[in-house]
Amino acid sequence: MMAGFGHGTRRYPRSRGRMGSRTGPDRATLGIIGVICAIAGFFVLGIILGPVAIVCGWLAMGRTWAGDRPVPALVALVLGAIDTLLALIWLVGAAGPGNGLL
Repeated sequence: MMAGFGHGTRRYPRSRGRMGSRTGPDRATLGIIGVICAIAGFFVLGIILGPVAIVCGWLAMGRTWAGDRPVPALVALVLGAIDTLLALIWLVGAAGPGNGLL
């Protein structure tokens, strides 16, 4: 048993890959960032901030639909989807006939 060098993993539960990486933002922070992006997307750059809010909400939910869902993550996902849909409708409407080009 030279692999442990006398130090078992029972005292250090985060060693040897027992927990996820702690280098990035946690789920609560991603949910809040997603909500902020979704709300800001209603006013400016909805076509960019909407998908950002969807991705942040999805990552904050743990990339799964099962289990409990934190409220900020779900709000970010739903508002981001609405924001993206409204931005796409606005873009299609602006590119349609009668926009003043002809």
